[in-house]
Amino acid sequence: MAGVGARASPGGNPVTPLVALVGRPSVGKSTLFNRIVGRRLALVEDVPGVTRDRHYAEAEWAGRSLALVDTGGFVPGEEDALLAGVRAQAKIAVGAADVVVLVVDGRAGPLPADHALAELLRRSGKPVVVAVNKLDQRPGAEAAAAEFYRLGLPEVLPISAEHALGIDALLDAVEARLPPPEPLEAAGQPPDALRVAIIGRPNVGKSTLLNALLGEERVVVGPVPGTTRDPIDAALVHRGRHILLTDTAGMRRKKAGAPRLERTSILAALRRVERAEVVVLVLDATEPGVEQDARLAGMVEERGRALLVLVNKWDLLAGDRRRQGEVREQLQRQLRFVGHAPVLFGSALEARQVRQVLDQAVTLGAQFHFRAATPLLNRLLEKVVGAHPPPSVDGRPLRLYYIAQPTTAPPTFIITCNRPRSVPPSYRRYLMNQLREAFSLRVPLHLLLRERPGAARRAARKRR
Repeated sequence: MAGVGARASPGGNPVTPLVALVGRPSVGKSTLFNRIVGRRLALVEDVPGVTRDRHYAEAEWAGRSLALVDTGGFVPGEEDALLAGVRAQAKIAVGAADVVVLVVDGRAGPLPADHALAELLRRSGKPVVVAVNKLDQRPGAEAAAAEFYRLGLPEVLPISAEHALGIDALLDAVEARLPPPEPLEAAGQPPDALRVAIIGRPNVGKSTLLNALLGEERVVVGPVPGTTRDPIDAALVHRGRHILLTDTAGMRRKKAGAPRLERTSILAALRRVERAEVVVLVLDATEPGVEQDARLAGMVEERGRALLVLVNKWDLLAGDRRRQGEVREQLQRQLRFVGHAPVLFGSALEARQVRQVLDQAVTLGAQFHFRAATPLLNRLLEKVVGAHPPPSVDGRPLRLYYIAQPTTAPPTFIITCNRPRSVPPSYRRYLMNQLREAFSLRVPLHLLLRERPGAARRAARKRR
């Protein structure tokens, strides 16, 4: 995939293009998903709670990141109901995807559901590749694949997900249709504008918060046209800092019988998180302890973005101190893995804590790009190790030599030591906590441990 660029986010991470697998039931979408992720792609990372059911995975093909989503899960029924379900699921995927792979069953031939999906995809204008699955190298496979040109889509490729045939050609065809690098700067906005995304479950008050934020401020730049992925962007100035707010509007309430984790919400939030520096996670004070809230927070943490939690609708608990205490305790347990993130309790409807949201966002944005001088870091490391030396492992001491910060967004630190793999997780946490405390950082930190250059070669010579 030489010559294909990646879309850079403010934090230096690429905005990953989304590839959706769509098709009727039992055509092999999940088998193809697992084949691509498990065999042909180098798995980069899983989003907590999402990939558990193998619906979503982020991976890499020949140097470019891909986000792959499987839209499976239909239960066949009456023909009309089946077609309606296929169309509804495909619309969700197509709306978010950069490239769509229509998976069909080569043994069954084109069926009405395949034609209905093909018509929907043609109208969408999205790039589409037809993967004719369940074809091996037996005579007649190419003729069976050619039958699917009747769907009216130009790219038709025979594959066998089960036997790993044609997967490379399919991925090459997908790559050729990925979008070019996308400029992240909104029209009329300075390139250093702070990007703040608002995410959360349906009906927690995201759009109300956006309106309150715009109404609270008097220096409003005005609405800014976004991309097709981010249709609701608005710009303002707060404390002299240009801010671009993005609301994840359009997420629908989960219907009875729908998957436990609504994929539409996750995909919409994922796109905003990847393009943001600071993410405001809005929770509903009247529905604390919801599992999806923790999953969204985990997604923000995995992406290395600064997180601010707003517990909305706090006015509905006014006067009920017992209930307020219970909510605080539940949140502390539920979000303990992001305990560094600030938590605000307010009401978007009544504009309570609205200014504090912007204050915290600006502060977190500055911390997200924090950089410490190397001499200062090494004085801190000497002090930290002196106060609590690393333990010995297998009778051999651990030695930490020096520390440096190569990158920001989020702040990333590298400590050079003699045995990086032997440093216990508890001591790594101690080092992280000391860095946070020393620099008052409430954003994600990355801490890497590595050996001195040439240490492995010197150890090998000693063994000889």
